[in-house]
Amino acid sequence: MDGQIIFILWRESVEALLVIGILAGWLAHEGAGRRAARFLWGGVLTGLALALAFALTLLGFSKLLSTEVRQDLMTVMVFVAAGLIVQMVVWMRGHGRTLKRDLEAGLKAAAIRQGWWAVFLLAMAAVAREGSETVVFLYGSLAAAKQSEMTGVLASIAVGVAAAGASYAALRAGARFMPWRGFFRVSEVMLLLLGAALFTTGVDDLVSAGILPFGAPLWDMSALLDDGGRLGGLISALTGYRAAPDAATLGGWIIYWASVAGILRWQSRSLQARLA
Repeated sequence: MDGQIIFILWRESVEALLVIGILAGWLAHEGAGRRAARFLWGGVLTGLALALAFALTLLGFSKLLSTEVRQDLMTVMVFVAAGLIVQMVVWMRGHGRTLKRDLEAGLKAAAIRQGWWAVFLLAMAAVAREGSETVVFLYGSLAAAKQSEMTGVLASIAVGVAAAGASYAALRAGARFMPWRGFFRVSEVMLLLLGAALFTTGVDDLVSAGILPFGAPLWDMSALLDDGGRLGGLISALTGYRAAPDAATLGGWIIYWASVAGILRWQSRSLQARLA
């Protein structure tokens, strides 16, 4: 099974489940009744339908393209996915501290108006957003998978979703041991490493296409950890590790991490200025 697929499904599903859990918990606490619950789960189903429609459109459109153009599209999507991951981390750092409070404030306003469409829209937006981002992240794996490999891909998807459900249940039960804030801090690091892996894959694709020059390895750590092996391959898929990187790969690492550091530093200063 593909560890990258499992991680993506796990992380994206947990994000959506977190928002849904906050909504459902608040409705139960306030005794909102079945009508509000119908709006909530109607929003969840609508969000899933939107994400599925986006996936079918994307995969269907790709079949109309030539192999070369499809590969170019996949390379573009890899870089887009890396950018989305960084954007997600930036959003989490800016809103994670007040996510629960902001959602509950919006729900209280909806309760006063009895306009439960706000619940519907919040649930729909959460599921559609995470589902659509998951489609973008998994596009390359699904489009490139052969018929014989599809069983493994589907198994990875199932394991990822199951892991998300188990993680969510464990976090809810043991919040005093691992609070949500700590969970998001750990996952931010994992996401940024995954973004580096995707960005590095995009750089490899550009080298293969002849857009970036191919050079000799700058060093070789294959004897210590081979990125073609089982463990090294998993680490490579989740972090962008290369045992024998060339100048293009090293340049890609520097560009990615320097950009991430600059963006996060700018965000931190902006937040401090607003608080001041």
